[in-house]
Amino acid sequence: MTSRKGSLMGVRDDIKVLDATIRDGGLCNNFEFTDEFVTELYKINIKCGVDYMEFGYKASKNMFRESDFGKWKFCNEDHIRAIVGDNISDMKIAVMADVGRCDFKTDFLPKSESVIDMVRVACYIHQIPAAIEMIEYLHNLGYETTCNIMAISQANLDQVEQALEMITASSVDVMYLVDSFGSLYPENASELAKIYLTAAEKTGKKVGFHAHNNQNLAFANTIETMSYGVSYLDATAQGMGRGAGNCPMELLLGFLKNPKYNLYNLLLFIENYMLPLKEQGVSWGYDLQYMFTGQLNCHPREAIDFTAKKRTDYSEFYKYLLENY
Repeated sequence: MTSRKGSLMGVRDDIKVLDATIRDGGLCNNFEFTDEFVTELYKINIKCGVDYMEFGYKASKNMFRESDFGKWKFCNEDHIRAIVGDNISDMKIAVMADVGRCDFKTDFLPKSESVIDMVRVACYIHQIPAAIEMIEYLHNLGYETTCNIMAISQANLDQVEQALEMITASSVDVMYLVDSFGSLYPENASELAKIYLTAAEKTGKKVGFHAHNNQNLAFANTIETMSYGVSYLDATAQGMGRGAGNCPMELLLGFLKNPKYNLYNLLLFIENYMLPLKEQGVSWGYDLQYMFTGQLNCHPREAIDFTAKKRTDYSEFYKYLLENY
């Protein structure tokens, strides 16, 4: 079992920070970021020392119409290259592919022909076999891969251990603990992290953590799991992400003690680009309706609808959730 690391003040060379602003934040504005926004975020992430930038999804164009979404729902190679060129920086480029919602055998070039470095395969626990098929295919194309098991808070221990046994036998590089519903507390997150880390250590895999902020615990859970040995840490500018959002990048960069990470340039980006998004009406972040779904360990879709309708009858909504979940 991985023991808790010593002082949180030390520098850990294994830490990798991944910016998911465009991908998870894209769920707030239908992926309709301007090229200027994405280009500036790319430049800022490099200046801030971020290790990976996730540009969005590789969604199936047979399932989703391109005209219904911004370009980062699909992450065409030419669209990414229009932002990063050949990406001569040290920062790596990532995209996410959902099991059952992508055409992975036709939409990915060999890594030697692509500017993408990492593909993050997202699945639910019952989709692990299909996720492994994708991982092996993408690994053989030359990509780094992760397996992001969503809604892990609804799985029991036997299911988690069985899933991890299958994943660790694959070619995956990183296994992600994902708090999809923002329902975990630090003690839950750390116990799951230890289970993931124990499985990972046997086969030389790394472990990542992706938090949601339904109970204002995304940052706390991120640094708690990190203290036990989790090394891939997801965050977004001002916590922008679906519903209650994610771990705020500014909190994470301000906490990490490695001098490679720089907060100042991110603050400039927030001033110039994130605040205008809020002013335009793009909505995300902690609110009571998301707290309810986090506490009840259920999908935030109804809380998102509550928000979209600008409802404020919190007590009635809470009663409804108690009666139905």
